[in-house]
Amino acid sequence: MASSIFIILSSFIVLFSASCAVSYTIQDQFYRCITLHSDRSIPFSTAFFTPTSNATSFNSVLKSTAQNLRCLAPSQPKPLLIFTALSESNVQAAVICAKELKLQLRVRSGGHDYEGISYTSEMKRSMPFILLDLAKLRAIKVDIEDNSAWVQAGATIGEVYYRIAEKSKTHGYPAGLCTSLGIGGHITGGAYGPMMRKYGLGADNVVDARIVDASGRVLDRELMGEDLFWAIRGGGGGSFGILLAWKIRLVPVPSTVTVFTVPKTLETGATKVLNKWQHVANKIDEDLFIRVLITTANSTKNGKKTVQTAYQALFLGKTDRLLHVMNHSFPELGLTRKDCVEMSWIESVIYIAGYPSSIKPEFLLQGKSLFPPVNFKAKSDFLRVPVPETGLEGMWKKFLEEDSPMMIWNPYGGMMGKISESSIPFPHRKGVICKIQYLTSWTEGDKKSADKHINWIRGLYEYMGTFVSKFPREAYVNYRDLDLGMNRNANSNFLEASVWGKKYFKNNYDRLVLVKTKVDPDNFFWHEQSLPILPFKVGKEGKSLIH
Repeated sequence: MASSIFIILSSFIVLFSASCAVSYTIQDQFYRCITLHSDRSIPFSTAFFTPTSNATSFNSVLKSTAQNLRCLAPSQPKPLLIFTALSESNVQAAVICAKELKLQLRVRSGGHDYEGISYTSEMKRSMPFILLDLAKLRAIKVDIEDNSAWVQAGATIGEVYYRIAEKSKTHGYPAGLCTSLGIGGHITGGAYGPMMRKYGLGADNVVDARIVDASGRVLDRELMGEDLFWAIRGGGGGSFGILLAWKIRLVPVPSTVTVFTVPKTLETGATKVLNKWQHVANKIDEDLFIRVLITTANSTKNGKKTVQTAYQALFLGKTDRLLHVMNHSFPELGLTRKDCVEMSWIESVIYIAGYPSSIKPEFLLQGKSLFPPVNFKAKSDFLRVPVPETGLEGMWKKFLEEDSPMMIWNPYGGMMGKISESSIPFPHRKGVICKIQYLTSWTEGDKKSADKHINWIRGLYEYMGTFVSKFPREAYVNYRDLDLGMNRNANSNFLEASVWGKKYFKNNYDRLVLVKTKVDPDNFFWHEQSLPILPFKVGKEGKSLIH
């Protein structure tokens, strides 16, 4: 009798255990695994968000830094779970647990991400994925004596700028114009901004980093080696590891800088002024950065739409010297003293970001944009030969066909032309006049509206193909564009990925793939435009070892 009872109890325990195991969802298993591998307890309610147990919080966190509503459409595959890391060990645990559970891991530091591939998926048959959000890893430690700062990946560049200016009025950092960008992903693509002609990119001014690799190890520059350190500074995010923090080099800025914005419409000579700008923007004094913001506006003559070009500038100096530079090199713009405004460098950050003058620098600590997210599509080009006036006139015609079009022409030259194309993976250097960004936005959420606007920007991009760089037609990796091609799964190959890889990285693509193969041979870190691995191992010295 006793033995029969024992058998029945044993069977019950086995069945009960099996039913419990089945009841553990992927989310449950991930949470248990994270807890096991982290160095401290994790508050479930503030670190884990699922679409089933707390949908409101899940959606709020998913949308928290996203700027492109197109990527949040109901049809887009969403993460099974969002894990907000609270420490470096949490990030290590996320890698270990995603591998154990055979889940894809997508990582977000700021989330502007033009195609949303850090937090959604474009795969037609998307495999289950977890979103690792680094928004709470945002510590900033500025060392003025060392001319450096350690900044965690989730900090925005606006926060970084403010903390630098808090310590010194004559130090800055040459990164982006949009202050709500998460610095983790921003620098992985290069990080250009209004001081790039003087000091190069944000990625050119990085001296160390901390990352988590595909094995879950934390590596600094010494441990990761120079090949990987080279690759993460401009080789695009999501291919090599998870960026935890950058050590950035601070640069000197004057206590007083000068800004201006001068508009020109078609009726006030926009075509001829832009034609002249193309010939001088990359050759003018390297203390001067003049970008061109191109939009539509109502004409003052006939009430119809016209094209407006706004010349927005940062000059690292005072008005008197700026006027001398402009009168000598670019008198066609007609800059006057009343157009110029002197201010501190941190105030210029607010100005260039397009915020109202009433906004104080302390706003940067909020890590947010004043502008609400919209549906948008963007593309990019690099100009090496000026577009002739007839080409500009054709461009205007295309431009006026769209409801809310925008182009931004960012000048190169100066330091950008002095740094080698192979110094870091970002290759768009000597000979570049400017980078062109094309944008269109819309508020309607239906597919018909999206198709209309996306077809327009593709048409403009096709038109501009005559004038921009060729063989390859270059593109900026931080303006991800899935029109250039994409991985359909984790098994992309070298030739398929080279279609967009050469556009983003030119000749640096080959070296990037070698580094990727060496540091992530199982291709754990992959997404729609991640770098592929080669079908053979790569040794420590970069030599190929055939299986």
